[in-house]
Amino acid sequence: MSDIPFNDASIPVLTEVVAETAPAPEAPAPQAEAKVEDGTAPRELDDEAWRALEERLVARVLDRLQDRVELVLEDQVRTGMAPVLDAVVTRLATELRDGLQVTVEQVVARAVAQELAHLRTRD
Repeated sequence: MSDIPFNDASIPVLTEVVAETAPAPEAPAPQAEAKVEDGTAPRELDDEAWRALEERLVARVLDRLQDRVELVLEDQVRTGMAPVLDAVVTRLATELRDGLQVTVEQVVARAVAQELAHLRTRD
């Protein structure tokens, strides 16, 4: 699988996808708005929000890469199968040619033998 072009410019890198898929700034949740009495900054996202963000990010990355991955795999299969198919077609053509030659030789020999037999019976 080392033939896969990892430097293909049409495939986005993770930082590009993250930049494009980063959620728009929303109004902070009530818990994030309220500052703690002692002056510490509130937590911006709780664990559930992080999991939701991660799921959305994974889904978008997979959606964007799916078509490109299919094209790369199809190209790799086509490239890998071409020599195999060429060898099979060449072998098949040779076997068909040899088989046809044997069949033609048998048909011609039988026809000649029948014609000679017919000529002998005429005499």
